[in-house]
Formats: sequence, C-alpha cells, structure tokens
Amino acid sequence: MWRLGRTNPLGALGGLVWLVIVLVPVYWVVVTSLRTREGYFDANPLSVPTHPTLQNYRQVLDNGFGHYLLNSFLVTAGATVLTLTVSFLAAYAIVRGTSRALRWTFSVFLLGLAIPLQATIIPVYYLIAKAQMYDTLLAIVLPSAAFAIPITVIIMANFLRDIPDELYESMRAEGAGHWRMLWNLALPLSRPALITVTIYDALNVWNGFLFPLILTQSPDKRVLPLYVWSFQGEFTINVPAILAAVVLSTLPILALYTIGRRQLISGLTAGFGK
Repeated sequence: MWRLGRTNPLGALGGLVWLVIVLVPVYWVVVTSLRTREGYFDANPLSVPTHPTLQNYRQVLDNGFGHYLLNSFLVTAGATVLTLTVSFLAAYAIVRGTSRALRWTFSVFLLGLAIPLQATIIPVYYLIAKAQMYDTLLAIVLPSAAFAIPITVIIMANFLRDIPDELYESMRAEGAGHWRMLWNLALPLSRPALITVTIYDALNVWNGFLFPLILTQSPDKRVLPLYVWSFQGEFTINVPAILAAVVLSTLPILALYTIGRRQLISGLTAGFGK
C-alpha cells in the first residue's frame, strides 16, 4: 500500500505518451528508408514494407557519403579535443587558483552562455575571412569549439570542486606541482565529467549546420548536415533515399551516445548539483 501510494499514474501516462511521440517519427524514418520510391506513395506510412530494400542506402553511399562522413568526423574530433583541452585547464585554474582575476574569469564563461550563436555569425565570418581560413574545415572547428567552451568549463569546474582538498594537499606535501596534480589526480577523478562533455559537445558539433553553411562553400568541404541538405535538394521526390541519408548520418553519433549515455546523464546531474 505504501508503494502504491507513492506511484504517479499521471506521470507514467504522460511519459508513455511522450515516448510514443518520440518513437513514432523515428520508426517512420527507418521504415520509409527501406521502401522503394513507388512503394512510398502506395503503402500505409506506418506499415512494415512487404519487400524491404537497401537500394536507397546504396544510392546514398554512391553519392560520396564516405567523404562527407570523414569531414564530419574530422570537424567533430578536432572541435571536441580542442574544447576539452582548453576547458579542463581553465576549470582547474578556476577551482585551484586563488587570484580574484580567475573568479572573474568564471563569470565571463557564464556570460558566454547568454550569447546566442546566431547573433555572432557576422563577426565570426569576418574574423574567419580575415584569417584566410574561409572554406576550410578549420573554419568550422574553431568557432564550434569556442561556443562549446563555456558550458564545458562550468561542468568541469563543478566536478573539480568535488575533489577533496586533502588529496591535493597530500600530493603537495610529497612535492607534486600543479601539472602533476592535474595529470595524476584531477584528470583520473574527472573521467565522468570528461565523458559527459565529450558526448555533449560531439553531439552539438556533429549536428551543427549554421557554421558549415556560412563558413564553407566548396562541395568537398561539406559535412553531413550540409550533405543531407544538398541531397534533399537533388532527390526531392525520392523521399526514401533522403531518409536513408538521414539514418546513415545519425548512426555514428547514436552509437557514441549509446555507449556513454549513463555517464552523460550522471555527469550532467552531478555537474549542476551545486
């Protein structure tokens, strides 16, 4: 009776309805990508195809999908590594530093969360053009990392604050400097936070569309979101092929999220616990 009294049937019903709302479009995308173009117009949209085919996926792969996948991987990996390196060092300095300037630095990072990406696209474009990096993958990496750093620093700083001062003092008593404490103490204990921000930042960079659209022009510099967009313009009436491109572009980041989803949820919860 005590357990029954603590149940929340309305909440469970709402969660079930929301699950259906989320899963039905995903199911429709996957099922439709297995249809022929003719079958898409004839069959029930939610019915299982009687003669599933992989022809749409072959068509996507034959249209240079591998090249754009490599571009997205390079941009995501470069931006994520740069973000983690700068953010981890900055968070350690903010947490372990004693100067007042470092405290103000943390406030500046908080201010970075209030600046929308769309409001800075013109100055970013101007800086990239002046630096002669326009139409390169580096033009996507640097701004993507810059806008990912504020939230990453906040999460990392909250994790580093949870490390007891006694551990730092014991290493300091043994003659360890900041770099050794950073490498041998802070880095291993911050593994949940690192996994959290890695997945979160990689998701944002992988799905980014505005920076690749504005800062690149050549077809060989496109990343997957731009490829799907251009593929849609080329195969407008072939909806199953377009959805096959969507499925293929989602699989790599979906695999990353599946592997680290527990660390992502626990890391975000602990990171904002204070």
